[in-house]
Amino acid sequence: MKKLKEIAILIVGWGFITLGVLGLFLPFLQGILFILIGLAILSSRSKTIQRFLKYLED
Repeated sequence: MKKLKEIAILIVGWGFITLGVLGLFLPFLQGILFILIGLAILSSRSKTIQRFLKYLED
């Protein structure tokens, strides 16, 4: 069950990042917003992303 939760987090996080990249080129999607949401979701799994988000806060 824990493995399923980890996979779901990865899928949802990368899904938001994918939407964000598409949103950079499509006028009706807010690309940066989706990328930041995806990074926030994935930050629970990656120390590198946690440091990057901390850098953006400062």
